[in-house]
Amino acid sequence: MKGRLRSKSACPKCRKSGMANKNNNHKDQEFLEFLVKSIVDNPNDVTVDRKVDEMGVLLSLKVSPQDMGVVVGRQGSTAKAIRSLLRIVGIKNNARVNLKIEEPEGGRGPAPRESREGRESPEGL
Repeated sequence: MKGRLRSKSACPKCRKSGMANKNNNHKDQEFLEFLVKSIVDNPNDVTVDRKVDEMGVLLSLKVSPQDMGVVVGRQGSTAKAIRSLLRIVGIKNNARVNLKIEEPEGGRGPAPRESREGRESPEGL
């Protein structure tokens, strides 16, 4: 590879895709891990996956079900603040950074709806 510098800090996926020389040193991922591990009760359960495509950088965050409330916050305020901070980190690195918070298995889904078939209709209608 004569004439081309190879970044030692780039991950194998980045080197393979040719993104190693495009100021791609995963600072956004490291920042998100540090931030979330600082606020949750189970820091060992925090994982961050990073994907780069033409739309920018997508960081997928997974935490334990007990920590989801802390990460999201009341009315999503903590999640909104984390996204704002990631946007600033992205601007510094000339990248658009998006955050996806993965819902853990066994997490609270939408409330179950009562089916119409199970209801009895009032007599006389």
